[in-house]
Amino acid sequence: MTFDISEKNFEQQVKELARVNNWLYYHTYRSTHSVQGFPDCVIVRGSRVIFAELKREDGKVSEFQSQWLKTLAEAGQVVYLWRPSDYDEICEVLR
Repeated sequence: MTFDISEKNFEQQVKELARVNNWLYYHTYRSTHSVQGFPDCVIVRGSRVIFAELKREDGKVSEFQSQWLKTLAEAGQVVYLWRPSDYDEICEVLR
């Protein structure tokens, strides 16, 4: 697998993986009017809820994104920062 893909294509891969494993998947289409830094996607199946920030391999995490991820984790939520090189882990988590 190549790690040099766009964030949009990576998001499509994660979305499809979630779908085939029967997860509900939410991704804000346009973040223009959304709260700054909120994670890219929320993935839900049964009693499990995952908040995931998706980045290109060389993508930078903003201060607002870091704050959201940290605060959600402190609140006991399952939080991931996923990059294309994490694909095997993503497969395991969404199995």
